[in-house]
Amino acid sequence: MSSVALARHLQALLLLWPLLLLLPPATPGPLARTGVRRLGIRGPGGSPGLRPPPGARGAGVCKSRPLDLVFVIDSSRSVRPLEFTKVKTFVSRIIDTLEIGAADTRVAVVNYASTVKIEFQLHTYSEKQALKQAVARIKPLSTGTMSGLAIQTTMEEAFTVEAGARGPTSNIPKVAIIVTDGRPQDQVNEVAARARASGIELYAVGVDRADMDSLKMMASEPLDEHVFYVETYGVIEKLSSRFQETFCALDPCMLGTHQCQHVCVSDGDGRHHCECSQGYTLNADKKTCSALDLCVLGTHQCQHVCISDGDGRHHCECSQGYTLNADKKTCSVIDKCALNTHECEQICVNDRTGSYHCECYEGYSLNADRKTCAAQDKCSLGTHGCQHICVNDGAESHHCECFEGYSLNADKKTCSDIEEARRLISTEGTCGCEATLVFQEKVSSSLQRLNTKLDNILEKLQVNE
Repeated sequence: MSSVALARHLQALLLLWPLLLLLPPATPGPLARTGVRRLGIRGPGGSPGLRPPPGARGAGVCKSRPLDLVFVIDSSRSVRPLEFTKVKTFVSRIIDTLEIGAADTRVAVVNYASTVKIEFQLHTYSEKQALKQAVARIKPLSTGTMSGLAIQTTMEEAFTVEAGARGPTSNIPKVAIIVTDGRPQDQVNEVAARARASGIELYAVGVDRADMDSLKMMASEPLDEHVFYVETYGVIEKLSSRFQETFCALDPCMLGTHQCQHVCVSDGDGRHHCECSQGYTLNADKKTCSALDLCVLGTHQCQHVCISDGDGRHHCECSQGYTLNADKKTCSVIDKCALNTHECEQICVNDRTGSYHCECYEGYSLNADRKTCAAQDKCSLGTHGCQHICVNDGAESHHCECFEGYSLNADKKTCSDIEEARRLISTEGTCGCEATLVFQEKVSSSLQRLNTKLDNILEKLQVNE
């Protein structure tokens, strides 16, 4: 073969070499084990949510959920400068797929080798371009592989509220992506377990000579969704699309495929739910809406009575004896007695609760209609004052009578025994006769003495003549 032909063959092989690296090995090696995601291969038991639905990569379709995201990158001596550049490109491509901002995803980078350096914290950058520029400026540390120390520093210093992490009440996921190409020189099992227990979701990305057992010790469960492996740094950038699928979800509300009759609410992770406008309620199909009967639901705010007008509308009314106030919800008492609208024949009594009752004058009683009055029968009521017998004369009139042998006294109410009266009169008559006889005897005696004196006077006069 000529030197020109050989040069052409070598040139062709160099062009094909990156593509050959993408192919899986002909026979499964020690790295092709269950629980590890390899580039271009869907691991067994993988989450269907990681497979992008049709159109997921379309512009403006994929909306990332807010995260507190920390990249923990290995820059030990085994990572060559060009390879470290590939790692930074991998980080920048993931950042490109996220919505960066104080209220969206916050990003920090922890750089480690035999020492650990926090390049910038979660609160340092809130604008995507500035964040990517900061990633591009990161320099390798070049010695050792202290993965355990890097995880501990990430947990204790990067995922703190002071460093920009959001508190537990915010419900913002805490995610760390660890990238390494070697075996840790310290213990990772215990510190990774503590990090996971604190609520940090750990992803482990291994390259080339990475120790698979260590990757599994670091990563969260399920391992087939949290452990990734690539043969070279030359293809690590391809993993950025996998993380986009993990952190992004289709937003049916944005796509307009939600079928909600009124309002579509995105819940993240490709999920959504339908809601209804005010005055409507969601039907059993969870999509369409029906007008609410606020009166039935008890959310009408009417103080007394709620009247449904249909189509989700209603109005308030008041109980009898009350009037609706200007707010069209509350009620005030009507004093029907004062307004003379009570229909009581004689007396109206206000009960102070918007109601009233009727009463009658003395000598009258309330009829069954509770409004009109009838004259009372005092003889039946026992209020007549008669000592013996009360005789009803009708129309509130009556008179008193006495039992046989008694007579009615001058007060027209009490009675006296007739025989006792006669004895009294008889006694009084006897005394009167005796007195009269005594008087008559005295008068006769006096007259006799006068006659005697007159006779003596006349005799004297005759003698003198």
